[in-house]
Amino acid sequence: MKHMIQSVLIALSLALGCGASAQADEPIKALYHMTDGVEQAARGLQNIKNHLAADPSAKIVVVGHGKGIDFMLMDAQTPKGGKFEGLVSGLAAQGVEFRACNNTLVGRNIDPGLLLLEVKVVPSGVAEVARIQAKEGYVYLKP
Repeated sequence: MKHMIQSVLIALSLALGCGASAQADEPIKALYHMTDGVEQAARGLQNIKNHLAADPSAKIVVVGHGKGIDFMLMDAQTPKGGKFEGLVSGLAAQGVEFRACNNTLVGRNIDPGLLLLEVKVVPSGVAEVARIQAKEGYVYLKP
């Protein structure tokens, strides 16, 4: 009986160890939630650059709604006068995905054609934030 219990414990330990190992190989998935305008976006994009420098395999999605889409618009400028376009395209080239809320576009009468090419429109920014956390296992980060 003692040997059977030991065998079961060893088997469980090995099974749990293999599962942890498989999870460790999966990339970290992070959601950056933008809602507060270009100042927050500038901080957030710098955070994302730092994040990718520390963990190049990270899977990152940026969701903006309300004032959080302002940096996703063509000709949007950083607080220091630079253009967001180069920052967004550079991060998109590294696999970062950008999503803008259609409810915000409609509510603010913004033509979706004014969004940067790298930005995908989603029906609801809030629903997208909830969905990718609940269904895709992303961790939530708000700069």
